[in-house]
Amino acid sequence: MTASHDSLERDRRHVQGHGHDHGLEHEHEQESRGHAHAARGHAGHDHGHAHGPVEPGDFNRAFAVGIVLNLVFVAVEAFYGWKVDSLALLADAGHNLSDVAGLAVAWGGALAAGMRPDARYTYGRKRASILAAFANAVLLLVAMGSLAWEALGRLRVPQPPADGVTLMVVAGLGIVVNLGTALLFLRGRHGDLNVRGAFLHMASDALVSAGVVVTGALALTFGWSWLDPAVSLAIALVIVLGTWSLFRQSLHLLFDGVPEGIDLHAVRRELEALPGVDRVHDLHVWATGTTETALTAHLVMPQGQADDRFLEDATRRLQTRFRIGHVTLQVVREPFMALCAGANEAAPAARRDFAANESDRTGSTAP
Repeated sequence: MTASHDSLERDRRHVQGHGHDHGLEHEHEQESRGHAHAARGHAGHDHGHAHGPVEPGDFNRAFAVGIVLNLVFVAVEAFYGWKVDSLALLADAGHNLSDVAGLAVAWGGALAAGMRPDARYTYGRKRASILAAFANAVLLLVAMGSLAWEALGRLRVPQPPADGVTLMVVAGLGIVVNLGTALLFLRGRHGDLNVRGAFLHMASDALVSAGVVVTGALALTFGWSWLDPAVSLAIALVIVLGTWSLFRQSLHLLFDGVPEGIDLHAVRRELEALPGVDRVHDLHVWATGTTETALTAHLVMPQGQADDRFLEDATRRLQTRFRIGHVTLQVVREPFMALCAGANEAAPAARRDFAANESDRTGSTAP
């Protein structure tokens, strides 16, 4: 069916009253400010499409400062760890080196995610930030596994206690460096999984350094040879427990899982509460990156079509309540998509409704 002139004009009109170009480059320039538009498809269906405002923080300086500070500290810590033969210091230096790699990966992911969309990557490269968060989690788990393995070896074959004063001084410097770097990422740790990975890396290092300080103090007091590996093993366990959430969430997003904090059933109820909506069909919610969530859905409206105001209101509700920034809605009189059924929708019923409608229209018996 050919779209009418009025509907084509509406497709070109921004709901705010200013022009809208459907070219990829201009469309995504508008993304940071948020926009919505309505169009009529060839099958006579309305579509609503919107990008919500997403303003990820600029952490370029934090990444640069963190990498330089930690490289310097790795050199200092490794030298003194070798000099006094301290597993805790050497392990902490190795972990700090993995954190430098983790910061570099996170920075690369953030830079890639900020690249402009084009004809080959219509969402841009936002998923790079999810990959970076996942890589950070894997790096942390591998580093802690290595630390635990070496600590268990030292427990089996005890070593002479290390120089407690050197341990405390170097590790105290580590607390300052790591905690200071972690604070650079403090404000972004909740809104961006990639930044959270960088923050967790640095906060974990501060914890390791604090453990080394305790080891040094107790070594001075009691001279226990088993204390160094025992504390290292305990710290490794604590960090693994803290890292598991980052690993699980990033892996979940890589498989297009619904982002944590979004209740899909609540999203469905919100859409079904819109005036004229009978039910919601073919609903999908996923993360395009660590700071942006997308949604597509079919709104079954048997009594009529949606106008710009309806679609703008629906988009605003999803952005306000669920922080879903990229919204695409299609309005249909009856559901016709039954390929992506899950626990959240009754596809068999939709197929039966569709078959019944076809039978009424053609006079034939549906298979």
